Amino acid sequence: MTEGKEGIDIFTRRLESEGIIASLFLLPSLIGFVVFFAAPFLIGFYYSLMDSPVGGSFVGLENYRDLLGNPVFRRAAENTFRFTAISVPLNMLFSLGLAMLLNRRMRMRNWFRIAYLSPLIVPVASVVLVWKVLFDDSGAINGWLAAAGGSPKDWMESGWAMTVIIIVYLWKNIGYNMILFLAGLQNIPADYYEAASIDGAGKFRQWTSITLVYLTPTTFFVFIMSIINSFKVFRETYLIAGEYPHNSIYMLQHYMNNMFRSLDYQKLTSAAFLMALVIVVLVLMLFMIERRITKSLS
Repeated sequence: MTEGKEGIDIFTRRLESEGIIASLFLLPSLIGFVVFFAAPFLIGFYYSLMDSPVGGSFVGLENYRDLLGNPVFRRAAENTFRFTAISVPLNMLFSLGLAMLLNRRMRMRNWFRIAYLSPLIVPVASVVLVWKVLFDDSGAINGWLAAAGGSPKDWMESGWAMTVIIIVYLWKNIGYNMILFLAGLQNIPADYYEAASIDGAGKFRQWTSITLVYLTPTTFFVFIMSIINSFKVFRETYLIAGEYPHNSIYMLQHYMNNMFRSLDYQKLTSAAFLMALVIVVLVLMLFMIERRITKSLS
């Protein structure tokens, strides 16, 4: 009895020592998170409740009310929502289709995988240069239209601007999501498809009952990452169309960038926190839905 108690005490002390060692290794990352993320986050929230960053007074939610009544902010929020609502489903659809295609045996399969991943390693400035060559007033696409007898278009100063940005987003992100879907497809046991085929299930029934079911965790992860990446398209949009682009592609990031340039920190921090709140709530809702679906499947 005494030996067993001593063994438990030794095991407990070992766990405590390992926990201390692990905490010491995690401490630099924790300090970096607090200094560069948590502290600026709280300071920004404090400034969003003040009427001035220097010697200001507390105004509560007044900055948020003014922001929601601002037509420029509402337009930026509508454009951001529209872009995300269109580009994210298209990104998931195309990346899943490519993953299913490249999951089969085909010639040059590895080369195609590398080709679709190449946009991830291309610098943003190079990407913007290529797209400017294509969609500039005197670019390649207008040259092809003129050669075919059509009239050139000002792509970034017309209703086509949103379409151009969606194409840039898809080109940049499809390869990453394709790899995630491909990993999920390769983790599905082939025995399931063989058993379903023996039972008389067709290809479509196998796809709906096996492939989509087992891809549920991967699909939710890809969905969340696609939403997050849709907010990063500002870099390409800014470099292609400038700080005041066409009204159809004036995003929340443009609004916050312009507020920063004009030193309007109240609108900047308020807009940033509203956007962060929407993203956090959306991600939490998706995780709740994913847990319920996973429990129902298990």
